[in-house]
Amino acid sequence: MQLSTLLVHLLIILGSAIMIFPFLWSISSSLKDISQIFIVPPDFIPKPFVWSNYPASLQAMPFGLAYWNSFYITVLVVGVQLFTASMAAYAFAKIRFRGSNFLFIFFLATMMIPKQVTMIPTFMIMDWIGWLDTHLTLIVPGALFNAFAVFLLRQFIMGIPNELEEAAVMDGAGPLRVYWSVILPLVKPALAAVGIFIFMGSWNNFLEPLIYLSTPELFTVPLLLNYFKGLYVTDWALMMAGSTISIIPVLIIYIFAQKHIIEGVALTGIKG
Repeated sequence: MQLSTLLVHLLIILGSAIMIFPFLWSISSSLKDISQIFIVPPDFIPKPFVWSNYPASLQAMPFGLAYWNSFYITVLVVGVQLFTASMAAYAFAKIRFRGSNFLFIFFLATMMIPKQVTMIPTFMIMDWIGWLDTHLTLIVPGALFNAFAVFLLRQFIMGIPNELEEAAVMDGAGPLRVYWSVILPLVKPALAAVGIFIFMGSWNNFLEPLIYLSTPELFTVPLLLNYFKGLYVTDWALMMAGSTISIIPVLIIYIFAQKHIIEGVALTGIKG
């Protein structure tokens, strides 16, 4: 093995260790008594293992309802956003119309606008149409617009040979038929990659539920976890247990979609 290759592998291993350490620390802390979490020097292995933290965290807060709220909001956001983003990406990649390049650049420029800038106007719009303290404030804006998803899917669709589309048109297919029968089946890896990114963003969304929701029955998992943090005392053991449980859906989806995610990211931007 060459020295440069060895150095690259060492850097990758070091970076992986740094990234996975907070996750392992969270699991370790979720199995400790609260008095053991911040002892110095730190003890990574719980002594003893406090397995009761997990049922206690689920009983301390209405996690069942919060999980359902997060689940159905995330599923709707992912489904609608994949549909709208893939249609927009197909239009930008394969349909030529006047000003398409300028419109696409203008569309991508919205990625440079921090979310904090649009937060107050969005809040005022939600208040004006009467959607505050409802899940519509999390579903509709999050489902209809995602410049990053459109960009990633467009780059993938541009790699699809035009001959496939032309053959479908010669058989009498219109734009919608080409999109549904030709484009979508070929972009499944990219859809999987974009879908997991959207799922993670929606599932872990904390700031927007904090701003728009005030009824406890409507809270999502990240917002409910915040309630373990009190004004003077924070139950870190139960918070870590709840946090560990909350990432299980993301891990499951990533494990099953890992092949498509890697393939989608790797092939994005490669033109045929």
